[in-house]
Amino acid sequence: MSQTLQNWKQEINQCHSLKDLEEVRVRLLGKSGEITRMLKTLGALDADQRREKGAEVNQMKEEARLSLEERRTRLLTQALDEKLAAEAVDVTLSIRPEPIGTLHPLTRIIEEVTAYFAKAGFSVAEGSDIEDEEHNFTALNIPEHHPARQSHDTFYLNAAKMLLRTHTSPVQIRAMKAMQPPIRILSLGRVYRSDFDATHTPMFHQVEGLMVDKGIHMGHLKSCITDFLRHFFDTGDLPMRFRPSFFPFTEPSAEVDIGCAREGSALKIGGGKDWLEILGCGMVHPKVLTYCGIDPDTYQGFAFGMGLDPVLCVDTLSLIHISEPTRPYWI
Repeated sequence: MSQTLQNWKQEINQCHSLKDLEEVRVRLLGKSGEITRMLKTLGALDADQRREKGAEVNQMKEEARLSLEERRTRLLTQALDEKLAAEAVDVTLSIRPEPIGTLHPLTRIIEEVTAYFAKAGFSVAEGSDIEDEEHNFTALNIPEHHPARQSHDTFYLNAAKMLLRTHTSPVQIRAMKAMQPPIRILSLGRVYRSDFDATHTPMFHQVEGLMVDKGIHMGHLKSCITDFLRHFFDTGDLPMRFRPSFFPFTEPSAEVDIGCAREGSALKIGGGKDWLEILGCGMVHPKVLTYCGIDPDTYQGFAFGMGLDPVLCVDTLSLIHISEPTRPYWI
């Protein structure tokens, strides 16, 4: 019996896979296995022989079971070690470079402008992209016959004359109707006009500022605009000129140009003999104040507006909004 047990153990230890080991287990301990057959023969023996032989066979069965378990544990450990070695990650290697996302250039400009005017006491006012004619045109002293009110310039949505706002000025109108002076607000967002070519897009972004208080005059407007533009373009001696102009909602009105130099396709801000128009501004028209319930004899105000997209354009404004995979332009 001892030799038979040794043969079994040797056979078990020579198994190099769980499949081989399972085959040996079934051959020894299965329903028709060698040990099972030995146990079945005990019934033909007398009581003394059956007791002695049974104890010996059961001992062999237990040792065979333990050998099988031990070998199975070793094979499982070996398989796990091999898998870990094959799938090991070298933590000393540098990680693969991944592209890092950044804020859209327009988002960065909006945040910069908002932060500057917040320090000057302005708060941000928001409004809907969908407006009515009253707040988009009538309240701003824009007459019925004005070209801006025609369908070739404005996106109308229905017969009720709801439209996509053509500027963020309706935000200022609603703010003046809801608030009492003093007022300092900044309105930023998307605006829409029925125009599309190399220098225009149907959708673009504006920032407008409004201040209403007692004793406000053009000197306050000029100081505010001058300080802002020199900060925005990071040029302390930025040349600037205020040209008389006309807007229905301001009187007097002006357009602001900044000094620049054009050398071929390059544009340098802050020097040279050329000028670049950058924004429009003026004193809030008394009719606009009156419409909003503000007495123009007591309060005055100034307003300004600037398109954000032009300062980011590369070749045409369409590059700001329309993806061209072959021409990267993100900052």
